[in-house]
Amino acid sequence: MTDNLQDVISPKLAAAIANPLFPAVDSQLRSGKHISTEQLDNHAFLLDFQTELDLFYRRYNVELIRAPEGFFYLRPKATTLIARSVLTELEMLVGKVLCYLYLSPERLAQQGIFSTQEVYDELLNLADEGKLLKAVNQRSSGSDLDKQKLAEKVRAAIGRLRRLGMIYTVGEPNSGKFTISESVFRFGAEVRAGDDPIEAQLRLIRDGEAATPQSLQAEKAALQRDTESSENETDVEDEFVEEEQE
Repeated sequence: MTDNLQDVISPKLAAAIANPLFPAVDSQLRSGKHISTEQLDNHAFLLDFQTELDLFYRRYNVELIRAPEGFFYLRPKATTLIARSVLTELEMLVGKVLCYLYLSPERLAQQGIFSTQEVYDELLNLADEGKLLKAVNQRSSGSDLDKQKLAEKVRAAIGRLRRLGMIYTVGEPNSGKFTISESVFRFGAEVRAGDDPIEAQLRLIRDGEAATPQSLQAEKAALQRDTESSENETDVEDEFVEEEQE
């Protein structure tokens, strides 16, 4: 039995699973959390065992991805054995705004600290308010109540992105202050093409490309070409930021 086990699990994978950090890191990844360099020990653990753990997770039809910015996350395939859910269009758009703020000069000027109100104000500044209100309520008349509901949805979106490891709370839990992780580049794949990153991010937000079916379909197609084997090229993978749950 020991020989059979060694055939399945390499010594290095066995060492990874036996590591005290593995249970917490595994749980975070399965819940959809992104692990960036801010989490020094967990990130170093994934760097040390990246190859072995990627093979381990492929048994569940998911991939352990290390993004160009260095953060790790699990990306499920269509046949994933790990439960998942996708972000809403508004949550994705808030993520795009966070990516823009991460690239902005204000990040250095403010020591990297932003507030929920700043995200909301920037969202209204960069995107069409009417479309945002319609995303919350198709019958929106632009009333104060509709705007209040939008603000609540934005706060909820920020809360979910916090759980995914995109931002980190600063000070009291309810302070509304946070720093932005490089993990927000999960929303900014388009800015890696070589254009000025801030201008590219602004264009995406203003044009609404972050939330249109056409852009999402294009992202899915690009993901297929880059990551799917030839026998799975007909499967369309979600390019939404996905939250895997145990």
